[in-house]
Amino acid sequence: MPHTLKSLLTHDKVALEAALSLGSGTARIEVQMLLQQVLGVSRAWLLAHPEQKLDEAQAATYRALLQRRLAGEPLAYILGEREFFGLNFRVTPATLIPRPDTELLVELALQRIPQSLPSPQPSPACGRGSLFRVLDLGTGSGALALSIAHARPDIEVMAVDASQDALDVARENARHLSLGNARLLRSDWFSALAGERFDLIVSNPPYIADGDAHLAQGDLRFEPRAALASGADGLDDIRRIVAKAKAHLNLGGWLLFEHGYDQAGRARELLLQGGYAEVFSARDLASIERVSGGTIR
Repeated sequence: MPHTLKSLLTHDKVALEAALSLGSGTARIEVQMLLQQVLGVSRAWLLAHPEQKLDEAQAATYRALLQRRLAGEPLAYILGEREFFGLNFRVTPATLIPRPDTELLVELALQRIPQSLPSPQPSPACGRGSLFRVLDLGTGSGALALSIAHARPDIEVMAVDASQDALDVARENARHLSLGNARLLRSDWFSALAGERFDLIVSNPPYIADGDAHLAQGDLRFEPRAALASGADGLDDIRRIVAKAKAHLNLGGWLLFEHGYDQAGRARELLLQGGYAEVFSARDLASIERVSGGTIR
């Protein structure tokens, strides 16, 4: 006998709470999002039609999605998208899932881009020019780079990743957002960027220690390990970035990167040892030092 939306929401919310240790509110929202995906409706429509029943095909699709979530697969991969900085981004298992913590990095980057820039001149690099250039290292879905490019159409943003699969997702997101000021390039950090210089370099690199137990828990089990783990202390890629970024920064340019909750002190040490000035760390909404950076003087 077909179940109503109301009954499905009541029953499956409890199932998600038990299987994934979710709070009641979170579990309810997740069931709603799965139902919205199946029906192609808004949350408002869903709430306004509690007695609506799924037909046989809809019920089968919904049950398949629910089973994937009960098995722990991240909701973002099931739905194929995640909201970040007010924009919707396609995500796949080839990319990290954009997280609210990283929005701090976007905000800090935008603060370091002058509000008024000279009119762009022709540039052979991407078909348009700008005196202000931003580089995003390890772009994944492109959430960081494309959010900056969307907010500042008057600048030039280059985004690189070593994974072709991740770049394919980022390119799709750039097309969806109709961005003409973003260029995507396959590169293992700076390997394909000889001679390129920027005014701002940002990155959300891998920063989890290889042996960290969290890699086998929760959403991290499903995300690409190469985008998560970085050596015995989690800082191998940050060391590479800090060491090589200076050769690609213009005078007065900034390097900003995200790191783990307990890595800010070491991140600042690496920046100071690397000769960066105005070294700092910034706290996220949970008051955790989440982003560090420095400038070239």
